[in-house]
Amino acid sequence: MSSVPDPLVPVLAVVGTGLIGGSFAAALRRVGQVGRVLGVGRQAASLQRARELGLIDEAADLAQAAAQADLIFIATPVGAMAGILRALAPALRPGTMVTDAGSTKSDVARLARDVLGDRHAQFIPGHPIAGSEMTGPEAADPLLYHGRKVVLTPFDETPGAVQHRLIRIWEACGARVQLMDPAAHDRALGCVSHLPHFLAAAYMAQVVRAEDADTRLGLAGTGFRDFTRIAAGSPEVWRDIFDSNRPAVLQELDDFLRVLRDWRAALADESDPHTLESLLEQAALARRFWGGRNPP
Repeated sequence: MSSVPDPLVPVLAVVGTGLIGGSFAAALRRVGQVGRVLGVGRQAASLQRARELGLIDEAADLAQAAAQADLIFIATPVGAMAGILRALAPALRPGTMVTDAGSTKSDVARLARDVLGDRHAQFIPGHPIAGSEMTGPEAADPLLYHGRKVVLTPFDETPGAVQHRLIRIWEACGARVQLMDPAAHDRALGCVSHLPHFLAAAYMAQVVRAEDADTRLGLAGTGFRDFTRIAAGSPEVWRDIFDSNRPAVLQELDDFLRVLRDWRAALADESDPHTLESLLEQAALARRFWGGRNPP
């Protein structure tokens, strides 16, 4: 337990103590900005492991978290959000701030309004754009959010002081905070996060269904590894993401299919190799430009 006086978060409750939640607690511990950490989860073994690793101080239930915590960080699949908010609502103190790490924000904002009612302004929907295919408390990394972007989509009714406090907390973790409208967030992430996972998973399915799948996988190298890495992510988490952001992902998939048809036509045209080369060059330049602005 931290002995630093007056941390930004005297009592933190983390709902879901795996990669995302565990890393949040670890990041705040690393800079001495959290006092006591409560861990809330479905599996006693995971909570015990989180305690052994020093991520949490003790296990708690949602009612205890609502009654004791200054900040509640919900790091669970989006599909669990409704049940969690309903369990928190009866005991939620007026001064307790609640935020989440879900990959979609419009549905979470609606749930907060519906479930928390006139206390919904205590909830600030959030999305740390950081992660890994690793899961569980062992995957927690105190530097996971360092230099990474965190999107917050506060309500119009959210007091400025509450919003500023959460920004300071994320900045203490090393993150860069960006404020967005929930719908704009979901459209953008549907393109640059959700569609890539959908494609990687679908491609992996195509490979393993082939009659010579073992041969193909035996020859796969770093390109295959890089392209399919995210397909190893939690099926439960990604099912909920696709369910909650279905319209945006479908739109992006339709747009991608139109581009794919153009690229296929260029490949099929043996008389014109220049069109395919031009498409490849445009993509390469765009990726290099992005990589230059966003180094690892």
